[in-house]
Amino acid sequence: MHTTDRTIELDCGKLTPTFTQRLVAALMPLASIFRVFRNRMEINRLHDLSDTQLRDIGLTRADLTSAFLASTFFEDPSEHLTRSARNRWRLSSLFSPYED
Repeated sequence: MHTTDRTIELDCGKLTPTFTQRLVAALMPLASIFRVFRNRMEINRLHDLSDTQLRDIGLTRADLTSAFLASTFFEDPSEHLTRSARNRWRLSSLFSPYED
């Protein structure tokens, strides 16, 4: 009695991307640049807010300036602002006089 091993090679590893997938992959860098530009414009609009309004959202004018200085033209400065607001909130919650 002879046993033969047969293997079938399926070419599943080499899927060709569809037109839609290729189009999305090509447009992703453009979408990223557009998002960075839009966020920079929105941060510029934050300069119009008063100091009290900025404090309400957990930011200061120094945070706005440092967000632009810490990021290059193609980097998103909103990430820096998010970190600043979160860090300030954490510090304020640690030293809050209204502890339970």
